[in-house]
Amino acid sequence: MIESDLLTMAYPPLLVFAAALFVLALPRIAGFALGALSLAVVLAISLFVPEGSYLAGTFLGFDVVAFYVDDFSRFVGIGLGFLGACSVLYAYSSEASRTMTAFALVYVSSSIGAAFAGDWLVLVFMWELMAVTSTLLVWQYGGDAVRAGFRYAIFHGTGGVIVLLAVVAHYVEVGSFLYADHAGIADGLPMLLAILGMGVNVGFIGLHTWLPDTYPRPHFAASVFLSVFTTKTSAFVLFRAFPEGEGHLYLAYMGGLMSVYGATFALLQHDMRALLSYHIQAQLGYIVAGIGIGTSLATAGALGHLFNNILFKSLLFMAVGVVIYRTGEEDLYHLGGLWREMPLTAIAFGLGAFSITAIPGFNGYISKGMIFDAADPGYYGAPEYQALYWLLFLGAIGTLLSFIKLGYYVFFHGESDVSVPDARPGQTVAMFGLGGACLLFGVWWQGFADLVPLIEESTHAFEYSGGESHLHPYSPSHLETAGILTAISVVTFVVVRKPLSKLDLSDPATVVFPAGYYLGRWTMFATTELYAAVDTAVVGFVKRCYWLGNNPVLAVDAAARRLPMVDVEERRPADGGRPSTIHLRTSIGTTVLLITVLLTIVLWLLVS
Repeated sequence: MIESDLLTMAYPPLLVFAAALFVLALPRIAGFALGALSLAVVLAISLFVPEGSYLAGTFLGFDVVAFYVDDFSRFVGIGLGFLGACSVLYAYSSEASRTMTAFALVYVSSSIGAAFAGDWLVLVFMWELMAVTSTLLVWQYGGDAVRAGFRYAIFHGTGGVIVLLAVVAHYVEVGSFLYADHAGIADGLPMLLAILGMGVNVGFIGLHTWLPDTYPRPHFAASVFLSVFTTKTSAFVLFRAFPEGEGHLYLAYMGGLMSVYGATFALLQHDMRALLSYHIQAQLGYIVAGIGIGTSLATAGALGHLFNNILFKSLLFMAVGVVIYRTGEEDLYHLGGLWREMPLTAIAFGLGAFSITAIPGFNGYISKGMIFDAADPGYYGAPEYQALYWLLFLGAIGTLLSFIKLGYYVFFHGESDVSVPDARPGQTVAMFGLGGACLLFGVWWQGFADLVPLIEESTHAFEYSGGESHLHPYSPSHLETAGILTAISVVTFVVVRKPLSKLDLSDPATVVFPAGYYLGRWTMFATTELYAAVDTAVVGFVKRCYWLGNNPVLAVDAAARRLPMVDVEERRPADGGRPSTIHLRTSIGTTVLLITVLLTIVLWLLVS
């Protein structure tokens, strides 16, 4: 491996973090320009720093690799750097505050740090920092975002603790935190804990409710950052834990179910950002399915779809954000006919919608097609993935239906009853930069395939169980499948459009919110009342002991009086009978601190 002096001076997360501070200190245009430039540098480092470059050191006596460049982290870094620069430009043009953008950049820096980490210890630190900074980004907006931010923090705090336990258990099994010393997370308990903890961030069913609850609430420019960095970085970390070559059937089928579940509830939404948030879960389902299948083609498809998702998902949040910015309306059924008022925004939305729905000619078609082929027994999939293939097929129909619905009601249905300007210049440049990349990697698929790890450059070959094959995304059979999916979705939308507009079904998984509230409330009451009872008993016991120590004669007299047939002369209390002056009450925080110190001393004595 190569330890580069350049990297020592230009650690990407630190560059972005420094830019966040300058955003607060410099004039607005200079600060935002520096923020965008820092992310352009991340893009340049991802493209040009030699593979195998790293930054190593020690922390608490453990070997750590804070920054490591391989084909996988390079690929993700390209996407995050490009998207980050576009997002800062979009935020500037959307009149986002300097405070919000500074929080966003600190959040982005932690996400980049997690993506480029070379060991599990650095990963855990960046993972937790990512949770804290994204929560602050949500809270910064105020209003409804505050309570949603608390729920968000609880989810990610819990998931982070479980990931930490997984890493500790992994170290016990392997004896090292370094990725290079073990392929993926250790089997057994570490693997189980990793699935649960990482499942929060990648939106496993039942652990996903923070997505539609949180992302529609902050500033619309903040939603652009939030829509990408946590989930896509976490999906990449999931790949680190379950690398190529190891199939995990349960993980693959969880991905298939996520694609259907997310698309189904996206289809039922009225709020535009809630619809897009459910589609974060749905598209992560394809990525999780590819990681679970574990073949070269499936993993390449998963990482390729992760990269493409960075582009088209942020583009869709940008387009919807412009609609909200200009109209002040969040409900898609209260809009219509905006393509005449906002043609540039409508085109940008179309580029993102065609990409996420895997229409030929757009990048989503290439990566999603790779995952389909990896699951289809007729191509390269094993028989046990036959049902998974049909789950992914249903998820694709749901995705098409959702974006036909969103585009129809926002841009084409009826006449617009408002006269509003189109996107501002910075918003337009950011949207068309991402949209152009979506179109470029769909048409020039060979260039995209050359970037994707596990696919050989130039020949576009990959390994599978039967030998070696090559990518052919625009073969007649692939185009036929895309045509069938599109036709089914269009016909279905025509049939269900009117009854669908009357449905307003909530996600049953959101029961975790009231359940968590009442569980937390009664747990708090039980804890505080138990503390009060123990405190009263202990204080009473200590007071009695103190009195007995200062009044032994009176104590003997009192005990003797209780004996039958005993006559004891009454005595007056001496000075020792004065009330205790020892202060035995203190705050819960001080008590917890004292208990922690005591336990630390006990543990130290046991270890020594």
